[in-house]
Amino acid sequence: MSRLESSLTLVLSAAPGVADPAVTEALPRVRAALGRRAALARHRLLRAPPGVEHAELKRLAEAIADPVAERAWVLEGQIPNDLPGTFGANGRFVHVALHHGLTDDEARSADRAFGWVMGREMPAPGFSAEDLWSVEGDLSDAELALVAEALSNPNVHRVARGGLPFALPPRQAVELKGSGAVKVHPIVGLDDAALNALSSERQLGLSTVELRAIRDHFSEPAVLEARAAFGLADPTDAELEIFAQTWSEHCKHKEFNAIIDIDDMDRGEPRQLRALFQTCVRGPTEEVVKKLNARGQDFVVTVFSDNAGVVRVTPDLHLTLKVETHNSPSALDPYGGAITGILGCNRDAVGTGKGGGRLLFNTDVLCFGLPDATGPLLPGQLHPRRVMEGVHAGVADGGNKSGVPTLGGALIFDPRFAGKPLVFCGSAALVPRFYGDEPAWQKDVQPGHRIVTAGGRVGRDGIHGATFSSHELAEGQSSGVVQIGSPFLQKRLFDFLEEAAAAGLIAAINDSGAGGLSSSVGELARESGGMRLDTALVPLKFPGLAPWEIFISESQERMSLAVAPDKLAALFAMAAQRDVELADIGEFTDSGRLEVHHGGAPVASLDMHFLHEGVPRLHLQAIVRPPVVSESPAIEGPLGDLLLRVLAHRDVCSREAFVRAYDHEVKGKTTLKPYAGPTGGAPQDAGVIRLRHNEPRGVAVAHGIAPHYGDLDAFAMAQGVFDEAVRSLVSVGARLPGAGGGTFDAFAGCDNFCVPDSVYHPEKNPDGYEKLGKLVRMAEGMAELVRAYEIPLISGKDSMKNDLRAGGVKISAPPTLLITMVATLPDVDRVVSSEWKADGDVIFVVGQTYDELGASVICRLLGHSGGRAPVVRPEAALARYSNMAAAHAAGLLRSSHDLSDGGLLTAIAECCIGAGRGAALQAPAGWGAAAWFSESHSRFVVSVSPADVDALQALFGEDIHELGRVGGAALTVDGALLATVTALTEAYTTSFAPFDDSASAGGAE
Repeated sequence: MSRLESSLTLVLSAAPGVADPAVTEALPRVRAALGRRAALARHRLLRAPPGVEHAELKRLAEAIADPVAERAWVLEGQIPNDLPGTFGANGRFVHVALHHGLTDDEARSADRAFGWVMGREMPAPGFSAEDLWSVEGDLSDAELALVAEALSNPNVHRVARGGLPFALPPRQAVELKGSGAVKVHPIVGLDDAALNALSSERQLGLSTVELRAIRDHFSEPAVLEARAAFGLADPTDAELEIFAQTWSEHCKHKEFNAIIDIDDMDRGEPRQLRALFQTCVRGPTEEVVKKLNARGQDFVVTVFSDNAGVVRVTPDLHLTLKVETHNSPSALDPYGGAITGILGCNRDAVGTGKGGGRLLFNTDVLCFGLPDATGPLLPGQLHPRRVMEGVHAGVADGGNKSGVPTLGGALIFDPRFAGKPLVFCGSAALVPRFYGDEPAWQKDVQPGHRIVTAGGRVGRDGIHGATFSSHELAEGQSSGVVQIGSPFLQKRLFDFLEEAAAAGLIAAINDSGAGGLSSSVGELARESGGMRLDTALVPLKFPGLAPWEIFISESQERMSLAVAPDKLAALFAMAAQRDVELADIGEFTDSGRLEVHHGGAPVASLDMHFLHEGVPRLHLQAIVRPPVVSESPAIEGPLGDLLLRVLAHRDVCSREAFVRAYDHEVKGKTTLKPYAGPTGGAPQDAGVIRLRHNEPRGVAVAHGIAPHYGDLDAFAMAQGVFDEAVRSLVSVGARLPGAGGGTFDAFAGCDNFCVPDSVYHPEKNPDGYEKLGKLVRMAEGMAELVRAYEIPLISGKDSMKNDLRAGGVKISAPPTLLITMVATLPDVDRVVSSEWKADGDVIFVVGQTYDELGASVICRLLGHSGGRAPVVRPEAALARYSNMAAAHAAGLLRSSHDLSDGGLLTAIAECCIGAGRGAALQAPAGWGAAAWFSESHSRFVVSVSPADVDALQALFGEDIHELGRVGGAALTVDGALLATVTALTEAYTTSFAPFDDSASAGGAE
């Protein structure tokens, strides 16, 4: 590192009487750390490099500071003890700055603003953005250390603390010692111990069997001959890293492609399953697509063949869909992990086919440990509340700063997510069917096409990201895997890509996400049959990176493009207009080899077939145990009291305070938001958005997730979440393909499996057989409903190592399946929302209620472990969904709400809360508390005008039961008061205040 001698700092802080949102967010953590109330203030510091004048900083301050909400001034030298807005002699400070080399997005925005204001480029290396926090009171060093810990993350930040005046630590430019040299590793003849030592030393994450396969490959005479011609012999550091990335679980999905021998104790016989992916995911989808195409419902365009799945939503428009996880990075740096997760998923949605998609919406489904957890943390573990707050901020910034509406999601709490949170980020984009005469969804990489990298520069952030995400989290994990996204840079990149693709300048595109260039260019090269690339041509954030680091770094906001040579000039000219950096770094070939140089030095020469197809196939063992079924517990207590407690439960209560941080309205096409109705607090079953501003056609998105059911029955859990996503869309007005849909009635899903380590090890994972057995049953349950409902899965992802091992303790996440569904709607203005619409409307429950209390909210609330998990009855559900589609088409439904967590009475209460209207109910014969709280699947509560009751009953027959009428200011059953609407609303909305230090509970969006 070299020092940057400049003493000028632009200081920004909240004006007197104006609340600083960052202080509001951080204050609960500081108070919790100190165990008492405290006062906090923040100053944002933009530290200038040499070459920036005092007067220039004053002009910049006039341009970027809000004259009403902020004040700004320029300091020279140290921070004085009379700095306005601090507590002077009655205070201490904490100074927080990013580690050198991490993305500093605010500073880069300031650099650009400086250039616009001053008419000249910002001197290198530009600003650094830092925080100076001031805490009131004469805190001891130990107390100040606790405050610093609450305000920073050691994986991301450098920290100083003390009293004012304060001399800011010298800024340092990042200067690495790398020389561009390539290191070789002789592996021919190495035994297993030496191979494993090499893997450990380089953090390759390769198994002994995989290392042997690589060793044996490099021993083959033909391989040695080809490598000698390229100037190589022993494998290089870059080549080993390429194998580690390409063969990682994250990229190769080895467990989903394994041969699994199953001791099926449920069926009473052994059996074998060859590749969960083909058997339970791709195979059933291909069967369904064949059926759909045969009857003219050919809306599926691509399935599991690109960064995102593609469906046709109008005659001239496609929709891409992808949901990714970013669990491990979010455990280390919640904010950086989450913002990188949502921005990376955005790149998947845009980086499909020839690219150029325009983002339509985002989703987020988040699973955390208990935010009110007490007790000591494991080494390296962040408190679940800290993780929740950081992830929430990252998801919000990723979407809001990109100008993309967040349309839906869920929030789940379980102490088993305290080791690794599950951070599911989803994105959809709209893409034209054709660019000229070229299909937009088809990549067309030809030998001779140039390899062009677009967007951000490469640094050391994100090294080993793919291999890191393929293993359990452990104490002492390197912070080199941490990435911090830049939504502003990515927005410029996306605008450029949309224009370039429309002009026909891009032949194919791929996201430089997991594995960096190794993955993005390596995968594109499979289309042409080879590649040749020079890492010395890749733009870097700072000099000194080794060639292998350049090739596998996962620095964000980058895309790899295949471009015909005659279109390069036009592409580069367009990029310059959009202020997007491009670099021509190589060419695609048909050599059958992945070849990398650094200047004139050979770096890597690998056989493409062996690289992509040579990974040894896993052969695993699993035990499938019968579902846990026992007698249902008695549900006792006053019905009204039970309802209020359920509404306040962390798995039911309103998340409105959480989701309002997300922008649902940006772009102006959102029709149905997560919370709506006259009170603004009615939870909706799906998000709905128009495809175009001037047309009624739109798309709805919904989710299903319920890991608690898996404790009893993994098969039933998988089917339940699949059904939940489907019935949520049906509730708002979507029609299943089998219900007689037309050509463009698209209905498609995305599967995301997140499970703990499922590979048996006698010491590290003694219950691995049972965990893998649960994964098998989850996949088989999902596959059965794919076929039964005729809904294709067009994309998906699996995350297989959701464990934290630290301090001799292991925390494993419960096996979790998220199903995300999208469906087209011919007219979004006819969407039916959940809340009551008018007094006098008649209330019905649609569907049958069973004795299925296992793992229900009421049982968890009362501490009961008995019962059976609710099961899906596909034949009855399909008939019901077809009738619901007919009821929507006839305009019979005034409101509709699907039944899930908390059961029927809870859903009715939500309808009351959202409308500000009560309801008078009559219990069906023989119903007790258990029936009101049963979570049986495939059910709805609907309300209709009295004039439409006969038509609805004629349509559904015995599949509906009249419950009562809308009206009044309270909810009653058989004339007995359960609660006023005011009391219902209070119970539902006050138990989850995620960023208030008095909060003690949480729940799902």
